[in-house]
Amino acid sequence: MSTRTVLPALLLFTAVFIAAFNLRAGISSLGAVLADTLDAFQVGGSLAGVITAIPGLFFAIFGLLAVPLAIRLGLTRTLFLGAALAVIGLAARPWVGGIWVFIVFTALVTTGIAVANVLLPAWIKNHGGRHIVALMTVYGSVLGFSGAVGPLTAVISDAPDAWRWALFLWTIPAALQVLVWFGLVLRVGRDVPSSTPPRTAGHTGGPVRSVSLWRSPTAVFLMLFFGLQSMHAYIQMGWLPKIYVDHGVSAATASLALALTGSFNIIGGLIMPAIIHRLRSIVWLPVLFSALMGAGYLGLWLAPATTPMLWAALLGVGGFCFPTAIALIPARSRVPLVTARLSGFVQPIGYVIAAAGPLLVGVVREATGGWSVILPVLMALCALMAAVGFRAARNVSIDDELAAHA
Repeated sequence: MSTRTVLPALLLFTAVFIAAFNLRAGISSLGAVLADTLDAFQVGGSLAGVITAIPGLFFAIFGLLAVPLAIRLGLTRTLFLGAALAVIGLAARPWVGGIWVFIVFTALVTTGIAVANVLLPAWIKNHGGRHIVALMTVYGSVLGFSGAVGPLTAVISDAPDAWRWALFLWTIPAALQVLVWFGLVLRVGRDVPSSTPPRTAGHTGGPVRSVSLWRSPTAVFLMLFFGLQSMHAYIQMGWLPKIYVDHGVSAATASLALALTGSFNIIGGLIMPAIIHRLRSIVWLPVLFSALMGAGYLGLWLAPATTPMLWAALLGVGGFCFPTAIALIPARSRVPLVTARLSGFVQPIGYVIAAAGPLLVGVVREATGGWSVILPVLMALCALMAAVGFRAARNVSIDDELAAHA
């Protein structure tokens, strides 16, 4: 049974905008002040790997719980709950007195964000109607903007406690998100993901509940593609400033380089949903983006301090893999319930892959004292990402692949 509620276009776009704006800044802002945070708590660099691995790990754990929770409570109520958890974590963590309490509140932030990561594409599919492509464009581009501006709060001041305010400032948009989604809860109520397509002519929901997504090759390759690109993204958010600083680049330039890398996600978010919607074949795009990312790592390996912004730009264009992967979730599924199941499959399992990356980088960095091993491995992983992305981008309906195994 469909539970879609017709919502005004302005409310749809406002809700998606404010949710997307809060999906990265609370995480990327920490990478830019990670060294100051560790110094303030007087802990060693070994905990940096733990902190930078938290987003991927908790996105995986709580992303798996998001779809069952949404089926029970409704999409909008679950998204509101996630927003509330995130604002609590953002407001509290800069002011705690111990590193492990800081880690707990960071985990709370990422728990709230994980819910929106998984459920927002399904919410758009459920309520977006004729605005689905436009809403996915807003989602992808604003999410990229969020990741880009997050590190910029690190340059607001050079005072000893400036890192606390750099993190706390993101409580403000998070609180606005809570207000918007509370209003949606009052209006929408319990909106479980629909098992029928938005426009039912010619299609049925099919076996959306009974067949495992592991039976869909496209879903599996999309999960691997999402996992690899997320791994690169979180390594960059957590470690890119450190790579630059270790090679003699100033901390301010390193933060700006990270912001530049993230800013390209804005462009990718603006163009990728429309490209995927309109083009018959896009299999070459993941290959191109992966190659450009690999070129950025090559520059960091051979001449990191020579043209730091160039390498950041190459990594940023390579980061188009992220909006591509996100846009493929609704593009390769027809009914909202399949979109929700696919998002709840692709993102949590993909984030298991992502979580391993920053943690292993921290371990290897501490063991070797440098980046000469890490950067070539990252280039090799770009080649693997190109291969799985090529297969994930095929124009195939996952609904049909599930139906074939019914």
